[in-house]
Amino acid sequence: MAKLSLRNRLWHALTPSARSKGLSSLNLFLGAAILLAVLLAILETEPTLSHWASVFWVAEASLGVVFALEYAGRIWVAAEENLKTPWRCRLAFVVSPAGLADLVAVISVFFWTGGAGGFLLRLVRLLRLIRVAKLGRFSRAWSEIRRAVLDRREALIISFGLALVAVLLTATALYFVEGTAQPEAFGSIPRAGWWAVATLTTIGYGDVYPVTALGRLLGAVAAIASIGLVALPAGILAAAFSEAMRGRSGEPTS
Repeated sequence: MAKLSLRNRLWHALTPSARSKGLSSLNLFLGAAILLAVLLAILETEPTLSHWASVFWVAEASLGVVFALEYAGRIWVAAEENLKTPWRCRLAFVVSPAGLADLVAVISVFFWTGGAGGFLLRLVRLLRLIRVAKLGRFSRAWSEIRRAVLDRREALIISFGLALVAVLLTATALYFVEGTAQPEAFGSIPRAGWWAVATLTTIGYGDVYPVTALGRLLGAVAAIASIGLVALPAGILAAAFSEAMRGRSGEPTS
């Protein structure tokens, strides 16, 4: 067997689908680096840890170098996808969701604002959390689950559409029934929509609730109907995940 080129070896190390089993040591290291970066981004939002700002900066800068090298490496090895059109493959990676997430994660390091507060700092820290999305590429199981969910997309769209219709109808009904008695909570359909969403998702915060007899009756009907509305997409997703796992283990799928 001819000796593999450096680019080909790096491609195998960075691409889980190119390996017959498990993750490479490089991908395990990158996964740990991503988790560490996300943890740092979370801790940086705690004001009592502000005296550790310099430590956070050094750690963030170091991880930024790691992710920059990874980004450059992925652009380089993208040519292995199709050796006849290497630059087209590289461009396709750069503009792909994964490539854009990598780019944002790298660029965010260069917008470090030290101990300054304000919206910009919070926004940059939030952008760093995008790195957690990179973890999905390290797992073939994630690709199988995503494919199974996409196969059920029509059923999911219909179930979510039914849920939106139910929210609209429930909010409209409570607007007419409770709008006069509680104008602050049900004085408009958007206001009543908050109660409808909280009820139909079975959360039930209790901050807003109907007080008239007819309103309570409609609320009871909505609460009972919500059981099926929540179970419908959950059942579809559960079936998709189960099928993906059976396919991963080699069992036949229906």
